[in-house]
Amino acid sequence: MIPHFIHSLKDKPTQHLFNPWFERDLENDVTSDAPVIRRRQLSQYLEERLGRAKYLFIAEALGYQGGHFTGIAMTSERILLGHQQDKYGIKPQDVFSGVSPERTSRPELIEKGMTEPTATIMWGSMTDLGIDPYDVVLWNALPWHPYNPEKGFLSNRTPTAEEMSAGLLHLRKFIDLFENVQLVAVGRKCEESMNELGKKFTAVRHPANGGAPKFRKQVRDLML
Repeated sequence: MIPHFIHSLKDKPTQHLFNPWFERDLENDVTSDAPVIRRRQLSQYLEERLGRAKYLFIAEALGYQGGHFTGIAMTSERILLGHQQDKYGIKPQDVFSGVSPERTSRPELIEKGMTEPTATIMWGSMTDLGIDPYDVVLWNALPWHPYNPEKGFLSNRTPTAEEMSAGLLHLRKFIDLFENVQLVAVGRKCEESMNELGKKFTAVRHPANGGAPKFRKQVRDLML
């Protein structure tokens, strides 16, 4: 199931999307095996939650500080490498435990690995609220990373309507992997995608741009 789903992500719909599982970031990846590492980490993350997850949190799209280098939505290298354990209580084994986590960005970019505010808030909220991280799966309505071609891969941009529409097929396949789960749309763009799929869901505020306090409250009310 999981390998077939990941393979389905190989073909991206437009040029200015980075596919972390099947493309190499020639400027910023530390190794030619980076796509293999990212596929392995995504596979392990999903496999360890298959059949036990209770909630799917789905945001808009991958970001360069998160899934671009880890292969996992709303999850940064700094989390995988254990550098947010002391301050936020987020442990690498909260993400997966069956394989050793690896970074794929060059250490010269950021010594301790890429860090993403959305990832820190998401995982930190689960830790603060005492939520079992294996009850939650994180994903994006657009599975690939939309970047600004003028700024390069270390940038984010708002996905186009065409790209969000193309992501619907993969979003449906992803949701179908999990049974008896509650769908949670993180942000307006994802709400639109869920409505297009005709799925029943709960909407929460995206934690970016000052939305963290409301996001945490909504997550607490939803899950506790």
